Amino acid sequence: MAQTEGPSAYPQAPPSAGSQAATLELRDVTKVYPDQEQPALSHLNLKVDAGQVCVLVGPSGSGKTTAMRLINRMIPLSGGDILIGGRSVLKRDPVELRRETGYVIQQIGLFPHLNVNENIATVPRLLGWDRSRIAARVRELLELIGLQEIGKRYPAQLSGGQRQRVGVARALAGDPPLLLMDEPFGAIDPINRNRLQDEFMRLQHRLRKTVVFVTHDIDEGIKLGDRIAILRERGTLAQYDTPAEILTEPADEFVAQFVGTDRALKRLGLETLAGVKLVELNGIDVGDRRVPITTTVRDALSQVLAAGGAALAVVDGEETVGAVTLELFGGLLRDGTLNGTQSEERAAR
Repeated sequence: MAQTEGPSAYPQAPPSAGSQAATLELRDVTKVYPDQEQPALSHLNLKVDAGQVCVLVGPSGSGKTTAMRLINRMIPLSGGDILIGGRSVLKRDPVELRRETGYVIQQIGLFPHLNVNENIATVPRLLGWDRSRIAARVRELLELIGLQEIGKRYPAQLSGGQRQRVGVARALAGDPPLLLMDEPFGAIDPINRNRLQDEFMRLQHRLRKTVVFVTHDIDEGIKLGDRIAILRERGTLAQYDTPAEILTEPADEFVAQFVGTDRALKRLGLETLAGVKLVELNGIDVGDRRVPITTTVRDALSQVLAAGGAALAVVDGEETVGAVTLELFGGLLRDGTLNGTQSEERAAR
């Protein structure tokens, strides 16, 4: 089974030169459309720290996309305020605000008559960058997304996954302090969707942008988010917390039902084996079954089950550091928490 790496599998690299991120605050944000009696959003309050990923999830009609469109003033506020970097969006020119905000949507929206290089260069051109700076930025981003060879191709010549990666690169081109992503992977098949999620996490761990990510998929939210805002119908906030807290301490029955009855299994998908007190080998038969320490606990459990319950050796580079067994996972599932931690010496490495 292929490994699915969680956030802790990536090194905590500092932001690249010139990168930036901004805090985002929604203060008592309300939106009422003229033709509707009930608000689409009602007194929404939340804060996203600089460099964090905030995921908005909720049922249809909960105002997820409305909240995102209010942030960059695609639609006007009915009440409240939104601050980016401590400055109200109401005091910003809407066109300037949108040029300084990265935006990725499900439909991608690449310009079909422009090649990949030209698509990525769109916002820097609008910002008045000179040609050499634009060319350097395009090269940097194509390398970052691993598509250096496609710069002269047109969107119709790309796969769906490639188009979506180019869409992310285009959104990052102007080095925005805030990135808005509206169901960006929703139209991608499951295998490529998982790969794009992993790619997004890799980019985020390097760039540390402030991100608002809309999805209807709670599993995607748990995987990608630093904080998750669960919205009820008509746009009221049910809970705003870390994925771990939402899984272990849902605020009410609505949140519990929305997250699902398999909360314990979802919780295991947040952690890697680096955070688990492993079983000592002591003669345990692991054969040639090995997994890296960066494997998520949930994926390791899947591999143990696929092997008929047989134990797996856990390796950290070339070193075998312990084993995982079905009994160990049983204890983790019963407790709902990770059973201890690895040594400080290994964590320091």
